[in-house]
Amino acid sequence: MPNKNFDNCVSFYINGGAFQGRLVRLNEVVNTILSKHQYPLSVSAIIAESTALAAILASNLKYEGLFTLQTQSDGPVGLIVVDVTSEGKIRSCARFDEKRLNAGQTLRKTLGEIEPAPHLMGKGHLAFTVDQGDKANLYQGIVDLQGKNLTECALRYFKQSEQIDTGLKLFFKAPTGESQSWLSAAIMIQKLPPQKDIQTSAEEIAELWNQANIFMESLSEDEVFNAELSSEEILHRLYHSCDLHIGSHKDYTFACRCSREKLLNTLSTFSADDINAMVENGKITATCNFCSEEYVFDPKELKKQ
Repeated sequence: MPNKNFDNCVSFYINGGAFQGRLVRLNEVVNTILSKHQYPLSVSAIIAESTALAAILASNLKYEGLFTLQTQSDGPVGLIVVDVTSEGKIRSCARFDEKRLNAGQTLRKTLGEIEPAPHLMGKGHLAFTVDQGDKANLYQGIVDLQGKNLTECALRYFKQSEQIDTGLKLFFKAPTGESQSWLSAAIMIQKLPPQKDIQTSAEEIAELWNQANIFMESLSEDEVFNAELSSEEILHRLYHSCDLHIGSHKDYTFACRCSREKLLNTLSTFSADDINAMVENGKITATCNFCSEEYVFDPKELKKQ
C-alpha cells in the first residue's frame, strides 16, 4: 500500500522568505522504475539517486511539458535519462556495459558494492533540458561531470551556470534484510533575490545562509526515510526556528510515454533495407528502454506507412 509520506515534493520558505527550499521523498516511483529492469545493484543506485535529483530540480521550475536530466559519459555507465513531466509523471533508464562495470569493480575489489555515481560514469557531462513543445522555449543547461558524488556535480551547474547560491543533499537506500524496497530523497535550499521591504544586512544573510545549510546537512538518512514522518514534520524538525512556511505539495507517479503507435510511426520512417535488416523470424521486435514493454510488428505494416 502506497505511503502518503513518499512520492511527493513539498516546498518551503525560511528566514522571512530569504531562502526557498524543496524536499522530495520517493518510494513507489523508484521501485516501479527499477522493477522494469534487471540492473546491477550499483546501476540501480544511480537510477534511484538520479531520479530524486531530477524530481527536485524539476519541482523548482515553472514549465508545461517535459524536464529531462541526462548524463552522457565514457565510463561503464554511459547514459542515464530521467524524464519528469509537469504533471509529475516520472520515468528513468540507464545504458551500461556490464562487462566493463564488473571488470572495474573486480579490479577495485568493490564487486557487488555501491560506489559514487561519478566513479562509474567516467568523463562526460550532465545536462538539464526543459521542453515545452515550442522550440523557442527549449532550454538546456550543461555541466561537466566533475565531483566526488552526484550532489557535487549538480552543485557545479548552479555555481557556473545559474550563479544561484544553492545547498543540496541527496539520499538513496538499497533494499536490506527482508525489505525489497528502494528509497531515494533530496533536499535543496536556494537564496532568493533580496526583498525591498526587508532590511537585512549582507552579513546577516550570510550568517542565516550558513545556518540553513548546517540544518540541511543535519538531516539524516534515518529521518528522511522514516515512513512515520511526513515531509512537513521533517521540515519542522529542521527549520522550526527559522520562520518556516510550508508551500505547495506535488505528487509523483511512474508513467511511460511509449506506445505502439509512436513506435510504428518512427520505424515507418526507416528505409526498406533498414526494415529488412531488423527482421528476425518474420517479425520486428522493439523494446522500450524505459519500461521494457515489448512491441512486435509485421514488416509489411511498416512498409505500408
